Amino acid sequence: MKAILYEVVAEDTVKCSVCSHYCLIKNGKRGLCGVRENVDGELIALNYGLSIATSIDPIEKKPIFEYLPGTTTYSFSTVGCNMDCPWCQNQSISQVPKPNNPVEGYNISPELHVSQAVNYNCPSISYTYTEPTIFLEYAYDTMKIAKRNGLKNIWVTNGYMSSETLDIILPYLDAANVDYKGTKDTYKKYLKCDNLVVLNNLKRLKESNIHLEVTTLFIPGINDKISDIKAIIKDLTTYLGTDFVWHVSRFFPHYKLKNKAITKLSTLNKAKQLGEKAGIKRIYLGNT
Repeated sequence: MKAILYEVVAEDTVKCSVCSHYCLIKNGKRGLCGVRENVDGELIALNYGLSIATSIDPIEKKPIFEYLPGTTTYSFSTVGCNMDCPWCQNQSISQVPKPNNPVEGYNISPELHVSQAVNYNCPSISYTYTEPTIFLEYAYDTMKIAKRNGLKNIWVTNGYMSSETLDIILPYLDAANVDYKGTKDTYKKYLKCDNLVVLNNLKRLKESNIHLEVTTLFIPGINDKISDIKAIIKDLTTYLGTDFVWHVSRFFPHYKLKNKAITKLSTLNKAKQLGEKAGIKRIYLGNT
């Protein structure tokens, strides 16, 4: 399917505007996500309609703790992601199409997703597992149908979408869990990203009255020092105030960090203590 956010910037190059990488993609090449390709001057969303994972989950698994608690949420995703976190728990689907591997998945239409959610009495649909930003067109079509059928739409996201993408989804979005992965240096060193993009998107989501929960995975030797925790708390409270839900989550060795230690429970408890001291009252420990 033709992408909805791009422009032609040269005879053989398009600029993708779906996320804040704003990839410049030459003919026959793909963006960093691995699923958006320049085909003769048109940007094509290769993953449209191709679900790689579909499930019915407790909403608390997202994690969303303070929106529709105790309900189930119909969840789906495609392959691909606009980040390559060394600690990714879903790398077998998020990274598999990169750089030019086949884009796999099962043909499931937006209409069928909504129909299945209704049939299984799920009051919401979650766009999750990988990164919904990179399947924007598929998610957007599903969100519109879901809204017409009285369902709520939830994004579980790294928060690196473009402002243009937020413009499109905000009228249909009800709740979000956004990963805030660490300090400015963590984003720069490990993700080649700008943390201010995520913070500004968090602020905009809150100002748009979207139910917002934030998750931080604390990883030994990467973002678990006291100075790191304090910096993360300062970032979040500066942009969000103190009235938000914060999940502080435990890391287990995985993907490129199989030799890392498991996060100490004392680290999570310290993060909770420091967060509460800063005024954040709704803090939950995860992966414990």
